[in-house]
Amino acid sequence: MEQPGSPHNDAIPFAVRDCALITIATGIKAQNLREFRDGLQRVPAGSIYHHFWGRLLRPQFDEPEYNSDFASWTYHGLHEKRLAEQLSVISPTDFDDLEALRQELIEIVEQRLEESELVPWARADQQFHFLHSQIVVFDSGLHFRTPEGLVPYLPSLSTGSIYYHFIDARKRTAQRCDDFSAWLEGFGAAYQPLVGQLRSVDPYFSSLKEIRQILSEVFQEYFEVRA
Repeated sequence: MEQPGSPHNDAIPFAVRDCALITIATGIKAQNLREFRDGLQRVPAGSIYHHFWGRLLRPQFDEPEYNSDFASWTYHGLHEKRLAEQLSVISPTDFDDLEALRQELIEIVEQRLEESELVPWARADQQFHFLHSQIVVFDSGLHFRTPEGLVPYLPSLSTGSIYYHFIDARKRTAQRCDDFSAWLEGFGAAYQPLVGQLRSVDPYFSSLKEIRQILSEVFQEYFEVRA
């Protein structure tokens, strides 16, 4: 469904996509903290990405206590509360690439291993399985020629659309940014304040529903001021 309205320039219409993740086993698992460290060193970078971001698209029945799968297993599997807290405050958005993020994780775990001769173990049924994922993308049928046309639809976009355009986009866009702000740059200087607001949003410590609400408010406030 294409929304009416004359474009401000020749910018390509914004095509809203939806997505889902297919989870794939790496075959690497950990029973204790040393094996966990070794796994962090060996797994593909995509596994590091999955265990930080993939949780956002998983069904959640309650608010997760920790922000990454790594921190959650360290607490629930190894009962290492302090280490779990250290891992949980790591935001992947603070790192230039996944290898730098991987190195930070390894250094924190190695520091814990050096503190004691006793290696924390998990029960046999609480192994950590390193996973990665493949994204499957769908066309939602929504296409917008102007930023104004997008505004009323933002609150009802699926969480899959929010993930694709605001999380996954950071791997795809030349500026390492979300799709919304990358698209807005095609409309010239008038939209730079909105671009700046969108790029200041750190998505890591929020749910997809919370991110959707934030984006809706940012867009609405911007156009109310312009009106």
